[in-house]
Amino acid sequence: MPAAHQPIRVVVVDDHTVMRAGVVALLAPVPDIAVVGEAADGRAAVEVVERLAPDVALVDLRMPVVDGVEATAAITAGPAPTRVLILTTYDTDVEIERAVEAGAIGYLLKDTTAEQLAEAVRSAARGETVLAPRVAERLVALMRRPAPVVLTAREQDVLGAVADGLSNAEIGRRLVIAEATVKTHLLRVFAKLDVSDRTRAVVVAMERGLLPGRG
Repeated sequence: MPAAHQPIRVVVVDDHTVMRAGVVALLAPVPDIAVVGEAADGRAAVEVVERLAPDVALVDLRMPVVDGVEATAAITAGPAPTRVLILTTYDTDVEIERAVEAGAIGYLLKDTTAEQLAEAVRSAARGETVLAPRVAERLVALMRRPAPVVLTAREQDVLGAVADGLSNAEIGRRLVIAEATVKTHLLRVFAKLDVSDRTRAVVVAMERGLLPGRG
């Protein structure tokens, strides 16, 4: 955060000249914010940030040479105490996850108003997370999404044998393991799939694509 009475120093990064100029124009009348640099790709952005050490970098996601996610990771890992605020037209789950994982402190969409943009820059400079409402909703949904189920190779073998109609004893002979071991694998599969019987386990596994070559 800049010292009192000093403007927040911002770098604007976007490969579209008109868009970049538009962001600069939106921030120009704001007395407590000063655009001190610009860049047209991710590599140039990292260089500008290292040279100028701004308080906030407004970074587009899809750019040539180095994209916004890579640039964000490099900036946040670098020596400059710069906060990265993504400003993009894209709000897909993948884009949001990648940006947040790379270290972005905020994620805005390009339909943001001048007032919202200025306030977001101030919040980012203070170290506060800034999210467009649609992005916040998506992040909450992502966090609530159940963790993917993964079956081990042996659990797949056992469940595949169940799908073939084999009994536990027959599965044991096919896989050359004890019948008690077959039961143990099945219990683990039931727990992972949240089911209570063999038939349901096979159905759910097939629905989720957990039995390769079946379904």
